[in-house]
Amino acid sequence: MRILLTLIAAFGLMAIPAAAQEDEIVANLAGGRVIIHVADDGIAFGAIDHPLEAKSVPPRVAAIGSSHIGIFFGASEWQVPAQPQPIRMDKNISDVRPSSKLNYRPPGTGDPDLELIGVGFLEKLRPLVSQLHHKIDVKPDEPLFEIVLIGYAPQGYGPEVWLIEYHAEQVAVSATSEFWQTRVLRPRFTQLYPPEKHEAKTLVETRFPADLQEVPFTGLIQQNDPRIAKLRASDPRFNKVAEHIERGQANKALVQDAADFLRAALPFLAGNAHFVEGTVRENGGFEWIVPPEEPREKAQRGQDDKDRPSDAPTLMRKPNPN
Repeated sequence: MRILLTLIAAFGLMAIPAAAQEDEIVANLAGGRVIIHVADDGIAFGAIDHPLEAKSVPPRVAAIGSSHIGIFFGASEWQVPAQPQPIRMDKNISDVRPSSKLNYRPPGTGDPDLELIGVGFLEKLRPLVSQLHHKIDVKPDEPLFEIVLIGYAPQGYGPEVWLIEYHAEQVAVSATSEFWQTRVLRPRFTQLYPPEKHEAKTLVETRFPADLQEVPFTGLIQQNDPRIAKLRASDPRFNKVAEHIERGQANKALVQDAADFLRAALPFLAGNAHFVEGTVRENGGFEWIVPPEEPREKAQRGQDDKDRPSDAPTLMRKPNPN
């Protein structure tokens, strides 16, 4: 009875009824944290894996449009019994092209391009979530699936970081039935960057589930943690990056310095957990610093790939010429 074992681990769900069948859909969760440094000339990010149970999947990264990447948490992989390969939310993403006329909306609703992204993943989730027929006691404030969206807004609005959350609701077919109808709700949008005017520009950090207890990277810097102090003393560039963060001027650091500082800190932030790191630049360029450990799948150029603009970022690791 594998139905929703990962959801049980993450959300403390009720025991699965004895009527659960082997052929029901299985959702595997990705858990962990993301640290994002929006610098002067680019964005550096690191994602740390926090397995939620034995079959957890790592946080995965995918290009979304030509100027954004998404980091996927929660129910990001679904195993359908009739299909040999799982359905991954980070695969086969339809291209999202900027609108010619954009009017930003208040936080919580998303601008037109964000709505397009959000609805695209909503349509991908709907047929999967609808196959969940046992009670999943997810708290009202806990999303089933979420995307950390990092990149550059169109028309020169600059760097942005959004959290896109998908919640689910269930309705019992009858008062005595153990059969539930499940549907995913429209996404919620929370803008994490840029901050409000006159607010400090520091690191952005988010985690899934939200109650993970690790001290934020910014907190370690402010506390002058011995490991941070050692890094700062090892390289003048690292000390300068840390000073920018402490002053609420993280956006003044150079992205290469910020990325190197984060790369030096990630091993002790992650402990024994796996992590990835990369940078995103305004021209759509993406570069892995620490690529994922998952084996590369054989490239199959489908229609979605053909429709992607030529300058869309690639998340494939560049071959080593040596």
